[in-house]
Amino acid sequence: MSRQRSMEAILASEYVSIGELVRITGSRYSTLKHYTEEGMLPFEQAEENLTRRYKREATVARIMWIKELKASGLSIPQIKEAMGMNQQN
Repeated sequence: MSRQRSMEAILASEYVSIGELVRITGSRYSTLKHYTEEGMLPFEQAEENLTRRYKREATVARIMWIKELKASGLSIPQIKEAMGMNQQN
């Protein structure tokens, strides 16, 4: 059984895990993982520790922006374009 930090501790932290982002934003884990893989959610990752750490305030704001864009009917490529991400595939 994993130990979870309290919401108070999470909201006081500069960095959070993807699981904590799920709790803060109400988004699905798979959705946030997909956004991360698409390069839409920047993270830091220590070399030896594979845990991704996200800057809490900036990432929560970014997730809320993505949700707004999705709600307005934009696709992931359109959202990435709106976010100013270069489409170089």
